Amino acid sequence: MFLHVSHCGRYIRSVMSRNSAIVARLEQRAQEADRIISHLRSQLKDLKNATVSNNGGREVSRLQAENAQLQAEVERALKRLVALETSHGVIQIPYPRPLTSQAGNQQGSEVSVQKPDPVAPDTTEAAEKAKPAPKKAKIEKKADQKEKKVGGPSMPTEEPSITQVDLRIGRIVDVKKHPDADTLYLEQIDIGEGSPRTVVSGLVKHVPMEEMQDRLVIMCCNLKPAKMRGVLSQAMVMCAATDDKVEILLPPEGVVPGDRVSCDGYALGDDFPPQMNPKKKIFEQIKPHLKTDANKVACYKGSPFKVEGKGLCVAPTLADANVR
Repeated sequence: MFLHVSHCGRYIRSVMSRNSAIVARLEQRAQEADRIISHLRSQLKDLKNATVSNNGGREVSRLQAENAQLQAEVERALKRLVALETSHGVIQIPYPRPLTSQAGNQQGSEVSVQKPDPVAPDTTEAAEKAKPAPKKAKIEKKADQKEKKVGGPSMPTEEPSITQVDLRIGRIVDVKKHPDADTLYLEQIDIGEGSPRTVVSGLVKHVPMEEMQDRLVIMCCNLKPAKMRGVLSQAMVMCAATDDKVEILLPPEGVVPGDRVSCDGYALGDDFPPQMNPKKKIFEQIKPHLKTDANKVACYKGSPFKVEGKGLCVAPTLADANVR
């Protein structure tokens, strides 16, 4: 069966009418719900404000009570301090009370905080007691020492002497060229110590090797050992020298390794240092006074080198030459 067209139209209008009524009721209820929510929000806000206000008032009251309690404790402590100081003889000086400071709380109320009177103790007596006594004796002693230092005679500086140089006779028991230097000899020299010393000498251009072997020489034995091209030299062969010629000094006949060399007028002792201090430059100060005389005799300040009871030390040919 088929419905008539007019019946269909009425049916549709009826459905739409019912739906419109439902929509209208829903809109009305939504508006009522909005009003209720707005009212509830307003009440909630008022409730929060009231709670905060009550809590703030209670907090201010609590702080005021604590402040009053602390102020009372400070006053009591101050009174005890004044009593103790007075009993120990400290004079109390009145001090003007500072102005009262005020602090406002959230509700506009004012809280007065009164500072206690500070006490200014009399520190004059304590300062006098703490002041150190002048160290008169110490000051006078320093003054005396200063006067002695300024006005006293200066101690003479001892001039280095040939007596500080250990000069001995040595025998070259072995000689060869230095492995790392063409102008240097590497020698083993017996100076009467039981074992020979290693000595490096720059004599290759001046003395043939065959003249070096088994030769008796005069040695300076207490120089500080020094490395020469990697080899530690433990003594020095004494020579006469000019600008273009070098000769080994000749000891007298009959000497043996270990014999001491001395100078007339300078006592030969055993008090010379085993090694001259290079900082004092002892040998450097003595060297200008070491020369051969007109007779080719090696001298210190004109006093000849000698081996006691055996003779003088001379250069083969060089007169008026430096000795080094």
